[in-house]
Amino acid sequence: MRSAPRGWLGVAAVASATFTVVTSEMLPVGLLTPIGSALKVSEGTAGLTLTVTGVVGAVSAPLLTPLLGRFDRRTVLCALMAVLAAGNLLAAWSANFAVMVVARVLVGIGMGGVWAIAAGLAARLVARKAIGSATSLIFSGIALASVLGVPAGTYIGELADWRTAFIAVGALALVVLVALAVLLPRLPAEQGVLLGGVMRLCGEARVRTGLGVVALLVTGHFAAYTYVRPVLEEVSGASAGTIGTLLLVYGIAGVAGNFAAGAGAGRSPRSTLMVISAVLATTVVLVPVLGGSLLTAGVLLAVWGLSYGGVSVSTQTWLLASAPQAREAVSSLFVGVFNAAIALGALTGGLAADGAGATAVMWLGGVLGVAALAVTALGKAPSSGRH
Repeated sequence: MRSAPRGWLGVAAVASATFTVVTSEMLPVGLLTPIGSALKVSEGTAGLTLTVTGVVGAVSAPLLTPLLGRFDRRTVLCALMAVLAAGNLLAAWSANFAVMVVARVLVGIGMGGVWAIAAGLAARLVARKAIGSATSLIFSGIALASVLGVPAGTYIGELADWRTAFIAVGALALVVLVALAVLLPRLPAEQGVLLGGVMRLCGEARVRTGLGVVALLVTGHFAAYTYVRPVLEEVSGASAGTIGTLLLVYGIAGVAGNFAAGAGAGRSPRSTLMVISAVLATTVVLVPVLGGSLLTAGVLLAVWGLSYGGVSVSTQTWLLASAPQAREAVSSLFVGVFNAAIALGALTGGLAADGAGATAVMWLGGVLGVAALAVTALGKAPSSGRH
């Protein structure tokens, strides 16, 4: 029988882990210029620190799950947080770019493994009726990383230097490791998972549909969001300070969207994702059309954040309900596709921006959002989000 207080403390610890891994992944966003200067590479090359981590996370998630075998998941999470801490601390002491790449590979391994395991743990920590809320709390760590984690890292970099920012996140990973060790119960592996078993899940129609929706929504979002700053500068004439405020509004709305969508997806994943897809596609397309006013741009960014904030928890709920007997395996596929879509979105957005101008990325994001809506409506879906 699960202890309610202990279970929720465990959920909070897991949420802190997702916050830490996503902060670690995205930390270079606000530090590219000083990193490039210190390591004597261009900002474009420094940006590969994000690409490397994303690609490694996408590959490691489905590969690590079979390799973890029968190890207790509390022990595994603690070990992965140690790898994450090591990656951040090595990044802080990088003497050249090659060492930084090795460090970011370690961060990718830790991130992919932690996210794959954490995504399905709510069902093992709280009562069945609370699984939706617990899953939302775990995924709130991802949303909060964008609102608090990355800006905090950038702020530390400004106050001290970029190496101190990596040391701070490495230290946070060690604190979270201790919290996981103390607050989580023993979590024996539910069943052995083979790589072939992970891949066979792609043959399940509901899983295949869910992964397709993840790929389309996340690719579309990052194709547009990666280039939101030049779009806002071009369309609304926003200054750097104003854009920072607009993105903070976006992030806060994203946290709210995470919890709202978690409640809705527990009842009907299909309906929730149809609303998310429609709103996201419409909002992204309207940014270059109606974003000339800063007030309108702020409203559109808030609605965009509200819709995208619900993508992670809704799609994860869909996939867990589609394969309740293989939570870790389907979660590893989810993490792999999600991270691959982030990389693909940034790449295709860059090609669109270079070829047709910055505002073209918004139209690309809108088209992919409409495609996600069609797949959600027409594909095979779980009857409810219970798992």
